[in-house]
Amino acid sequence: MELDPGTEIALPYLFELWALPHQLAPPGDWRSWVILGGRGAGKTRAGSEWVRTQVEGPRPRDPGRCRRLALLGETLDQVREVMVFGDSGILACCPPDRRPVWQATRRCLVWPNGAEAMAFSAQEPEALRGPQFDAAWADELAKWRKAEEVWDMLQFGLRLGALPQACVTTTPRNVPALKRLLARGSTVVSHAPTAANRANLAASFLAEMEARYAGTRLGRQELEGALLEDVPGALWTRDMLAAAGCSEVPELARVVVAVDPPATGHRTSDACGIVVAGLARGGGAVVLEDATVQGVSPKGWAEAALGAMARWQAERMVAEVNQGGDMVEAVLRAIDPEVALRKVRASRGKVARAEPVAALYEQGRVAHLRGLGALEDEMCRMTATGYEGQGSPDRVDALVWALSELCLGTGKRGVPGVRGL
Repeated sequence: MELDPGTEIALPYLFELWALPHQLAPPGDWRSWVILGGRGAGKTRAGSEWVRTQVEGPRPRDPGRCRRLALLGETLDQVREVMVFGDSGILACCPPDRRPVWQATRRCLVWPNGAEAMAFSAQEPEALRGPQFDAAWADELAKWRKAEEVWDMLQFGLRLGALPQACVTTTPRNVPALKRLLARGSTVVSHAPTAANRANLAASFLAEMEARYAGTRLGRQELEGALLEDVPGALWTRDMLAAAGCSEVPELARVVVAVDPPATGHRTSDACGIVVAGLARGGGAVVLEDATVQGVSPKGWAEAALGAMARWQAERMVAEVNQGGDMVEAVLRAIDPEVALRKVRASRGKVARAEPVAALYEQGRVAHLRGLGALEDEMCRMTATGYEGQGSPDRVDALVWALSELCLGTGKRGVPGVRGL
């Protein structure tokens, strides 16, 4: 099919045809749209295109929805070089007949229809006193040193029009300003890892980043775009787990697989926590794999646990039987009658069992292989007063059983809240 010349020229600028899902604004009367993404996920392009949708009318000189915008970056240089003149900046995204002009002395973009976007540095919150806007684009808010003060000043000025809105594009960091913004009922969130935009990234870049950072704390933040936060009073912290990270399996003296089975076996059941850990010959323990499964039958989780045992040539399986009693053993032995199984029953709460294991981390006696992000997220939500996440901490339960068996002697006298069977 041949396109007429006008359509062919316009096609690259019809962003809604080419955009990735996370680059399109959600519907609704939200106040702030936050795009959390990994490096290279297309956040800047999304912000630039959103600005276009706010200022452009049907024809080049027709008014759009907004006429007074704020562009905020960590510094004025970054606003100019990334948000305005960058490869995915506003000028690169606008068609020639709608392209704004940069007025350097005013630090302002001016469109053919009269709309203006003023540039502001996040280092100068007082510069936002006085101006008023009907829209704003804030880039890399999680990096701003004065983020809360700048964001507050912006909110006072974001008061024009029927529905003033802000688009925030940022790689997430555990900073109060971002967490408070995400918690607001008027905020909507889009999320994308770096790999979502792989069509526009060098294959060698993706391969190198995956090889070096996949499964690490830095990789989860910078590539997956995950917000890694600590819960007050948590037994484990992100810094503690980062210090425990290792990339190679040491020579192992013993390996166990621990299982925390769910009470039922259907799609909406709790997960079946399955964690593999080993005792290093040189001392200390290593958490090797999180093989947790969810929404499977008892036969399904039993096969997953036995599969983990075979992969790591584990000497023993440790299974909690509070929920399933004899059924747990029967399901496992129906598949492997010879499985070396220790049944354990919890006589005290999850926190009492977890605290001695958390102490092992404080002493530097436990290491983690890469790729345990889901387990570590649960660990960082386990506090001295209980679990602060949704559902049950099944992965943590399995971890506690595994490390108790290896390092604390499950079933032996003096281990709190544990009885061996």
